[in-house]
Amino acid sequence: MKPVRWGVLGIGKHFVQRVLPPLQGSAIVEVAAVASRDLGRARETAGRFGIPTAYGSYEDLVADRSLEAVFIALPNHLHAEWIRRAADAGKQVLCEKPLAMDAGQAQACLEHCRKKGVRLMEAFMYRFHPQWRRALELVRIGEIGALRAVHTGFGYSNQDPTNIRNVLDYGGGALMDIGCYAVSAARLLFQAEPARVVSLVSRDPVFKTDVLSSAILDFGQGRATFSVGTQVFSNQGVEAVGTGGRIHVQVPFNMYPDSPARLTVTTAVGEREPAMAAADQYGLEFEAFSRALREDRPVPTPPEDAVANMKVLDALLASERSGGWEKVAV
Repeated sequence: MKPVRWGVLGIGKHFVQRVLPPLQGSAIVEVAAVASRDLGRARETAGRFGIPTAYGSYEDLVADRSLEAVFIALPNHLHAEWIRRAADAGKQVLCEKPLAMDAGQAQACLEHCRKKGVRLMEAFMYRFHPQWRRALELVRIGEIGALRAVHTGFGYSNQDPTNIRNVLDYGGGALMDIGCYAVSAARLLFQAEPARVVSLVSRDPVFKTDVLSSAILDFGQGRATFSVGTQVFSNQGVEAVGTGGRIHVQVPFNMYPDSPARLTVTTAVGEREPAMAAADQYGLEFEAFSRALREDRPVPTPPEDAVANMKVLDALLASERSGGWEKVAV
């Protein structure tokens, strides 16, 4: 199978350290070009990793007719613009989460890509890790009975005023950066959309971004809760609780590729940890997207899922303003 030629918009530390390494060993993914507003930086990255082409503008990269797909690794407020511009150039699009700044913007991106005949997917890499496939299978077969609650904690400490996660106009803050994971995981486990949500949000007095956000999502047959923070001790975990047991995903989102995943399953017969091999979720994500292109199939996660996730985030922000429960747009 011929590898898909990818171009990358944005070459930050996370992309270079976590996303790029598994792609370089892939038989179906070829990172053929990178772009930065700083041409020197683009050339340094391309030279260091043996990438053929470096661009000093995003415009030049999307105009490169030799590229088939684009990965958008830019700050949140730039996602929608470059999704549209990549689609206009006929590129297939994988975009970092969250897909856009709100659900209306995400829906417009979906419709634009559909009009241009290109695929669009939000890059929730965690969904491609085998530990999540296993957790979902255990829920599906009733290993823990009927699912009733999902609890997520996710946080880190970053008080750098220049970091994009601390810039409100760039889509910074805990909800947009990591709350989107908590919402996505709850929706994935319940295989449903919440009808209403309520949030409690604390904002930094200087940054104005949310630095500690907690929420309840009402799925009817169950509830999801989470707390996410950007000025707390690093933590992450997801617990799914059913009528007959629970599943604890110990490192649900930022799983390192050289570490075996750990799921703890507790039922009436005891506690166990299913054997889980190490895996690189970024490589698996790009390969799944590339394989869908080569086999002319829909992408693994439809863009409608990104719109649905943003509707929940929109409702959580509306709840912050109203101080009460808010319905999630249908």
